[in-house]
Amino acid sequence: MAKQTVAEQFIDILVRAGVRRLYGVVGDSLNPVVDAIRRHSGIDWIQVRHEEAAAFAAGAEAQLTGKLAACAGSCGPGNLHLINGLYDAHRSMAPVLALASHIPSSEIGSGFFQETHPDRLFAECSHYSELISSGRQMPRVLQTAIQHAIGRSGVSVVSLPGDIAAQPAPERAIEHALVTSRPSVRPGDDEIDRLARMVDRAGKVTLFCGSGTAGAHAEVMEFAERVKSPVGHALRGKEWIQYENPYDVGMSGLLGYGAAYEATHECDLLLLLGTDFPYNAFLPDDVPIVQVDVRPEHLGRRSQLDLAVWGDVRETLRCLIPKVREKTDRRFLDRMLKKHADALEGVVKAYTRKVEKHVPIHPEYVASVLDEEAADDAVFTVDTGMCNVWAARYLSPNGRRRVIGSFTHGSMANALPQAVGAQFLDRDRQVVSMSGDGGFAMLMGDFLTLVQYDLPVKVVLFNNSSLGMVELEMMVSGLPSYGTTNRNPDFAAIARAAGAHGERVERPKQLRGALRDAFRHRGPALVDVVTDPNALSIPPKISAEMVSGFALSAGKIVLAGGVGRMVQMARSNLRNIPRM
Repeated sequence: MAKQTVAEQFIDILVRAGVRRLYGVVGDSLNPVVDAIRRHSGIDWIQVRHEEAAAFAAGAEAQLTGKLAACAGSCGPGNLHLINGLYDAHRSMAPVLALASHIPSSEIGSGFFQETHPDRLFAECSHYSELISSGRQMPRVLQTAIQHAIGRSGVSVVSLPGDIAAQPAPERAIEHALVTSRPSVRPGDDEIDRLARMVDRAGKVTLFCGSGTAGAHAEVMEFAERVKSPVGHALRGKEWIQYENPYDVGMSGLLGYGAAYEATHECDLLLLLGTDFPYNAFLPDDVPIVQVDVRPEHLGRRSQLDLAVWGDVRETLRCLIPKVREKTDRRFLDRMLKKHADALEGVVKAYTRKVEKHVPIHPEYVASVLDEEAADDAVFTVDTGMCNVWAARYLSPNGRRRVIGSFTHGSMANALPQAVGAQFLDRDRQVVSMSGDGGFAMLMGDFLTLVQYDLPVKVVLFNNSSLGMVELEMMVSGLPSYGTTNRNPDFAAIARAAGAHGERVERPKQLRGALRDAFRHRGPALVDVVTDPNALSIPPKISAEMVSGFALSAGKIVLAGGVGRMVQMARSNLRNIPRM
């Protein structure tokens, strides 16, 4: 019987950790690992066209499952291409293991062809990045990397020279049991008691929720009812907290809407629940703030805290709810609900007025129709830029839909490769890539990955022939737009030439039918929608402090467009206000 190689042992450990796909581009130093995958029934090699797409795909898979996903790049330029997608995965707290294969071990440090130092290069976008220098070392390093990725919810990188990967594995290499999931973290009794006293003393409490409220919807709603609190959210908290929420007052931040800003500034106590909301210009500096987060390093890094609580949001609220007195005064809550509904009502007309005749098509209208036509359990992947705005304002969460984007790293071109990872995870679930023309063109080669694997991803392309977000940044800074115009082809024709379904939409009356045709199509499909590049306006409340650099200029991008079905929800929430 042939002796197992280090590469085969590497793949065995990945499979034992639950990895079922390795995304990457094959080549030179990576060949022994890819060949080991070829001969292993428990894992598939997924050939993408660019390693950046491999990292984005793995990151999306990890975000959707909470489990370890993996990607790989060959030595030098191959693994360098991984870095942007790994930054995104790491900042999104997605457990991803990246294999950076390396030049021959005897040549490291000699300036050899394609030599880089991946163990150093990836240090900033990982919890763990180490070089394997012998076969005996490999199992322990890989297993430690897996523990870091899963235990700390982020990226680990293992650098493996190709010659070591091809060597026979040592007889008695150390292997141990693997951690494959994170435990719940409960705060101490002292912190819970202090928080309960602060809540009881406060007349008006506001909750502001982020992605850390995943799995805690019921507890947040119960607590909001108990203390009569408005509930706002950051962009990454939208999918977890906005649905079936009679206390919803919208979103704060660069893409905000509704009354979330007012609710966070006019309360007596602000509770930040599972959010690493980065824009402190949108947070109050004269209101007591408590932050609850499972990552202690997040506590207090955005705003000055009166109490820092280290724990899962769900576990914290389960401990807290029985300890706080129920409030009976809901005047603050009702006033914020009314303000929220009025804010949405006041802007919804902007995208409904003569929209069926507006050419080029209002992008707000495209997002609104997409929200109506997409499946109730669809996964949306969203490009950075104006597509973030459309997703934030028009996609209606329901507890089953997912929305994945580069919401913390802010990379262009993320939506298409993230859709690849989402669709490989479940071929029967609808996956929609909301792509901008700039982002789609940047990694358009991986549209061919959809065709090669017959992945039924639906790409809805918001094609305004410009880098809209950049154009707005220039406008806010008083600069003329320059270098922001794209001369685009007929992307639908390109999709058809590649072997996919493609349809171009230039008039509003064509839109709904084109989306339905794409959704009915069994394979990959692209709907190229020509949208209005001028469908933008500046919000009424922006301070000079918010207008510095990207945060300030992007802060001025809040649309005057409507917010789709959120208006209906706001209206229904008003029915909860008692009549006097």
